[in-house]
Amino acid sequence: MEALSSSTATATATASAATTSRNKLDADYQSFLKLLIAQVSNQDPLEPMDSTTFVSQLAQLTQVEQSITTNDTLEKIEARLSSANAREDAMLIGREVLVPTDRIALNEGTAKFSYTLNSAAASVSARILGEDGTELRRIDGLPGGQEGRHEVIWDGRDREGLPVPDGAFQVEINALDADDKAVFLTTYAEGQVERVAFRDGSPVLQLASGAEVSPDSIVGIR
Repeated sequence: MEALSSSTATATATASAATTSRNKLDADYQSFLKLLIAQVSNQDPLEPMDSTTFVSQLAQLTQVEQSITTNDTLEKIEARLSSANAREDAMLIGREVLVPTDRIALNEGTAKFSYTLNSAAASVSARILGEDGTELRRIDGLPGGQEGRHEVIWDGRDREGLPVPDGAFQVEINALDADDKAVFLTTYAEGQVERVAFRDGSPVLQLASGAEVSPDSIVGIR
């Protein structure tokens, strides 16, 4: 419902802007006609006014009217497309999406995440952090190849081997090359879409893991 309400608000704002422009143009037309009638009524019959200026001004007003009509049409098309996109985003609710994020959700004792490396790494490790930033688990010896996306499965246990209650967590992946320099990487995780919100008119997917991502960032859906 929120997606449809935001689309309706956008369409209303678009229509309001077009109406304002058209009302101003109508006022300019009325002013132009009053001025034309006044000058024609008071012109010297022996030295009639040159109509070239009026014709030029009338042509300019006509061009403005055509521009407003064109913009109005384009704005209506944009509003319809925004509404259609909002409905498509709403259809993602309840689906699992793979997105770039460091937020993961532990569900029934299992959580999955993955990463890609910009260059080969000599060592890669992952830290699972609680909401307060406390390290719950560290996973060492992860793949350091540059090719492809490397998937990691967390068994939901802490450093003592005890099960951790289901919930939302943060994963921090550290990758170093042979010279102990950091390797740039991207972390991915799957999350269930719970709702669609809007930020400054743009749709944002809110996931069960607590992550908020743009629909454009989705890598996979299942």
